[in-house]
Amino acid sequence: MFLIRQAKAEDVPTLVKLAKMVHFINLPADRQIIEQKVSWSQQCFLMAAESRAMPTEAKKPRKGGSSKSDPAAGANGSVKLGDAPARHHGDVPGPIASGLKSITGRSPLFMFVMEEHASGKGGTGAVGTSQVIAQISSPGQPNLSLELRKVEKFSQVLQSGVSHVMAKLHLDEEGPTEIGGLILQPSYRGHRAKLGRFLSLVRFHFMGLNREFFSRRVLAEMMGPVNADGQTPFWDGFTRAFINMSYEDADRFCQESKEFILSLFPREEIYLTLIPPEARACVAQVGPETVPARRMLEKLGFKYHNRIDPFDGGPHLECDIDQISIVRDTRVSRLGDAISDEKLATTASARGIVSVIDDDGEFRAVETLFTIDKNGRVIIGAAVLSALGSKANADCGYTVLDDFKKTAPTAKKTSKNGKPAKKSPAKRAARA
Repeated sequence: MFLIRQAKAEDVPTLVKLAKMVHFINLPADRQIIEQKVSWSQQCFLMAAESRAMPTEAKKPRKGGSSKSDPAAGANGSVKLGDAPARHHGDVPGPIASGLKSITGRSPLFMFVMEEHASGKGGTGAVGTSQVIAQISSPGQPNLSLELRKVEKFSQVLQSGVSHVMAKLHLDEEGPTEIGGLILQPSYRGHRAKLGRFLSLVRFHFMGLNREFFSRRVLAEMMGPVNADGQTPFWDGFTRAFINMSYEDADRFCQESKEFILSLFPREEIYLTLIPPEARACVAQVGPETVPARRMLEKLGFKYHNRIDPFDGGPHLECDIDQISIVRDTRVSRLGDAISDEKLATTASARGIVSVIDDDGEFRAVETLFTIDKNGRVIIGAAVLSALGSKANADCGYTVLDDFKKTAPTAKKTSKNGKPAKKSPAKRAARA
């Protein structure tokens, strides 16, 4: 069984090792920076618990509404968190995130780690991580990208033309939420439990349960290609011409300030036609190991809007938070009495994410079989309940990922002798 929880101080050595496998600006391979991030993340989880984002009383559907849209819900099923009154509109950041940033200068950060959980033995240590930053920019502290546009040139005399891609520094001060920092140990990649998917989707599950922390726009800055020597071709062939330092040094400076980029990078449009072909080939592309993550986000509704990372050339994908199905379909309820795994295997109505968060900000989530009883409570297996460190009647959140009711095969009609019934000539004609 695999459990996802909030990152803790004892995870720092493993997180440093994981960070060395990739070049993530939001997870640099620097022990001190990671220690600070983990400490701040723990405080943010505590704030999430204190905000009572998962209310103890399940709300009733709106007048004229129905809980039938919840594929796992029973007659008295709990309702979507989205049925609560909206707390902000448009591109305004979540009120908690914007308030904290104005007071502390820091945006809420939630760092998750995955561990393999053996029954009766607890976790085995972090094998992967992911994170979500509630608000990555604000007025005066922009998030930076390169905005691309295509320009067509044509000569009447030569009767031929050429296309150019132009790049211009784009400053975003609207405060979108950013997901990132997803790393899984190589030995756990390709696991039949789809651990990378779980590490990614748990962030949207958490966002659905704590909607007031997050902005309407959600951004994913995808990592651009890295060559066999671990170098970033886009940085070496383009950005370094304006910021004369290594990618790693620039990465570290970004943790404190982005002033050097604003001061040194041109504000005019730049012809990408002029940069080396190996750098140009990285524009809006991702490396082979990032392709599955990009496809999964695109299936959730994320789209590319002609903006790329100024460091590695990777694409920036965006989506409206309320259009992300995992966020939209996450619900709150209570845990019911646990049942045996054998019984759950025959009675489960869905598979998905179930999570709890206690008063001390201890967040835990599993991907598991579950069902909803007639009182709207979430029924899970005894081993899963133990891994969550929770008990019956505790508040929980859940997201249906696979609905067995919808995927169950339709029974075929049979004749009196037990063989498949033959279609009448009229029905065959109607289907022709």
